[in-house]
Amino acid sequence: MIDTGMTHLTPGPGTSRARKPTNTALPQGQGWKVKSRTRSVTALVAGTAAVVLVPALMFAGGVDTTVIPGLPDAGPVTPWALPVVTTLSDLLAVLLAGVLVTAAFLLPGDGPSVSAHGWQLLRRATWLAAAWLLVVVARILFSVSDVLGVPVPELGVQPVAGFALSISQGQALMWQAGLILLVVVLSRAGLSRGLAAVTTILALVAIVPPVFTGHAAGAGDHQLAVSSLVLHVLAATLWIGGLGGLLLVRRARAFPEAVARYSRLALACLIVTAVSGAANAAVRLGAWSELFGSRYGLLVLAKVLALGLVGLIGALHRARTLPALRTGRPRAFLRLAVGELVVLGAAIGLAVALSRSPAPQSEVADLDPLTELLGFPAPLPPTGLRMLGDPLPDMFILSLTVAGIAAYLIGVVRLRKAGHHWPLARTASWTGGLLLLAAITCLGVARYAYVLFSVHMIQHMVLSMVVPILLVGGAPVTLALRALRRPADPRVRGPREWLLIVLHSRAARLFTHPLVALGIYVASLYGLYFSDLLGILMRYHLGHLAMIAHFVIAGYLLFWVLIGTDPGRRRIHPALLVMVHFLAMVAHAFFGFVLLQSATIIGLDWYAAVHPAWAQPLLDDQRLGAGLAWAFGELPAAAILLVLVRQWIRSDEREQARTDRASDRAVAAGEDDELARYNAYLGSLPE
Repeated sequence: MIDTGMTHLTPGPGTSRARKPTNTALPQGQGWKVKSRTRSVTALVAGTAAVVLVPALMFAGGVDTTVIPGLPDAGPVTPWALPVVTTLSDLLAVLLAGVLVTAAFLLPGDGPSVSAHGWQLLRRATWLAAAWLLVVVARILFSVSDVLGVPVPELGVQPVAGFALSISQGQALMWQAGLILLVVVLSRAGLSRGLAAVTTILALVAIVPPVFTGHAAGAGDHQLAVSSLVLHVLAATLWIGGLGGLLLVRRARAFPEAVARYSRLALACLIVTAVSGAANAAVRLGAWSELFGSRYGLLVLAKVLALGLVGLIGALHRARTLPALRTGRPRAFLRLAVGELVVLGAAIGLAVALSRSPAPQSEVADLDPLTELLGFPAPLPPTGLRMLGDPLPDMFILSLTVAGIAAYLIGVVRLRKAGHHWPLARTASWTGGLLLLAAITCLGVARYAYVLFSVHMIQHMVLSMVVPILLVGGAPVTLALRALRRPADPRVRGPREWLLIVLHSRAARLFTHPLVALGIYVASLYGLYFSDLLGILMRYHLGHLAMIAHFVIAGYLLFWVLIGTDPGRRRIHPALLVMVHFLAMVAHAFFGFVLLQSATIIGLDWYAAVHPAWAQPLLDDQRLGAGLAWAFGELPAAAILLVLVRQWIRSDEREQARTDRASDRAVAAGEDDELARYNAYLGSLPE
């Protein structure tokens, strides 16, 4: 344990609210130093970002103060204030995420609670989140001023409310403000490490909404542009924020081990940041010649150089700083970390300048309304080659596929090196499931799923039935629990410990109840298609991703309950599981029948807007999709039924074998076995 002299850090039974301990939480003066370091780190990164931001905006034309007679003018303040406020918002988001990540994951805890330094970081998180909330409000005001061409002092309540509630950019900022407010509350709600982890996740989610309405959302290939930008922002946030969070607690005794854990996180973030940044730049530039032939491209090059420099500093950290910290020289980390933060602050300034500057691709983008709506040109009539050979990559799904397969194979290799066997069939099942997920969502079939209900239904059936069955067959939880190493420090929660906490949580017990899993699966059919939800989700990239995630997760929950072999499943007799599966089959068949007979076009607003000229009428295409949905589920359902019947037979065989062993033991001991006693009991009953 960290020797802090604090005796009341761990909450007792029934404690729900955070309270400052009666004893000193940290050695005298350490609490003030954490506050002082927070201000110093904020000022360092903000100052560097501002120094880079202003010339970058002027160079790339990100600020235009030209007044055109007859047109609305927001005044001289708004064009400069908006990027400055955006930079400050990004900076506070990064520092908040870093403080929370450090408190919840990098520092060792004190039993179920965060450590003393973690407690101090949570206090700082409250003020950082409150400051971020105020900056977001200011960003809304300056955004309205920029859009309407009205100075901020002259804005009324009605235009601000209209922007915040009706315009996608304003709605995103309102969602962000609401999530930040929740972070403010939760950061003061308790000392639990689990609560700190949830608060961290919410802070990261709060960063995302404006990304879905920024410049990337208007790119020609916004599936790749938006997804890559979200990954880029989240990875950079964890990278920069984690470094800032560590600087605040560099006097903690567990600091060397925390830096080692951060080093592994930073390496992963560096890879994700580089790959996602390259993908986003390729979409925005349009051609590699623009990298050197445009001012936007030169800013991208400057950001690449900053990334390379930070990667070099990170390598020096791993080669020199970590050994120095283990020998008791904390200043070795400080020197490189400050330099790294300066470069990363400059990268933040460049990133905001890029977001405000016109990209070459936006200047030559096709203004076709259908292309703007879909994010790609209208597809030609479908052929086998076009369905498989005209990809529509999504960075989220591709990253998930690569990371999922790589992590699984690393786990298998680790087990085999330790002398343990892992079935090849499980590896093939998991790999096949992820590859099928990538294929059905990133190949040409994904283009047609946007414009044809029938193809969308095929995609839905594959994602909710075939992919989950293959993933469940891989037994990923079993592999993770066997392959993940326990941390050397028992006070630290590693991935294995967090996985066990999730498996044993009340939420997991609730969602893996057979009836709950069945209800979620059925709701994904009836709730989506017999309401207006489908058309709404199809219009937004985030909605489309959420729909795909729901298909896979709902199917995974149901089939994990039915045929999963991982620990954490409820022990349920196979006969009851057969009944649950039968109910799922009936619900699926009835859905297909009702949809086949329906004369109401589902998602009419969406499919009428994107319906290709070469396609059959909407209602005919919908009935084709209904027939495919009705017929498609038969083979997977039959396969699952066979597995369940097999499990039922094996369960009876095991029970019979147990009874036989008990009988043999009773005969050997000269006693009556259970069956003999039961027969004697029946014989004693009156006729």
